[in-house]
Amino acid sequence: MLGARRRGWPAGALWPPLVLGVVLVLLWWAVTASGAVGRVVLPEPVDVVTTLVELFQTGDLLPAIGATFSAAGLGGLLGVAVGLPLAWLLVHGRWAGAALEPYVAASQAVPAIAIAPLLVLWVGYGLPAIAVLCALLVFFPVVVATTLGLRTLDPEVVAAARVDGASGWRLLRHIEAPLALPAILSGLRNGVTLAVTGAVVGEFVMGGKGLGLLLTAQRDRSDTAGLFATLLVLCALATAAYAVVRLIERRTEI
Repeated sequence: MLGARRRGWPAGALWPPLVLGVVLVLLWWAVTASGAVGRVVLPEPVDVVTTLVELFQTGDLLPAIGATFSAAGLGGLLGVAVGLPLAWLLVHGRWAGAALEPYVAASQAVPAIAIAPLLVLWVGYGLPAIAVLCALLVFFPVVVATTLGLRTLDPEVVAAARVDGASGWRLLRHIEAPLALPAILSGLRNGVTLAVTGAVVGEFVMGGKGLGLLLTAQRDRSDTAGLFATLLVLCALATAAYAVVRLIERRTEI
């Protein structure tokens, strides 16, 4: 009974963010209604909602969401596909870990906006380059969290599994991966939100037909309400991806 409750998504957990969201919207409305800030700088909430509805009606928003989500999803899968084996190598390969860890850390010192022009030269414009940029942002939190999870396993449990004959792939599948799964999912939670960010940054620099392109067009015509509406959609995408991973994490808790 207790386990079933823990695996589910507690309804009470939804109330705090909803209440905070309502409070923030009311404060936003109060500031704009007072006239203290111009609507060009901060549009009224109703203007943002109206613009959001118009974007849906014109058919501009859904294709842009699909393009950004596709790039973020593909980049996220690529980042995980590279990050998980790399993390295992850092933990189990003594020399490989010593050689690679400084470079893994150094890779995060370069801003994504600086990498994007290089990816255009190496990969070209469009989805492939944007997906690679997303992967570069995703793989670091996945590597760090997975490495931590594997390094903090109970050595007695691992030793007992080895005594029973588990090694290599069997040890990874039946002992290491299940025990390190909470840490892996924690890294993935951070990674999926970064993937959305990477997709938008990539669309700013490398083209594409997603929300980044829509934001650029709205910026060029000083459409503040449109910018807010598109940013709200981006926040919703990132929150939804985060919530999906969090739900998986809860269902895997013992």
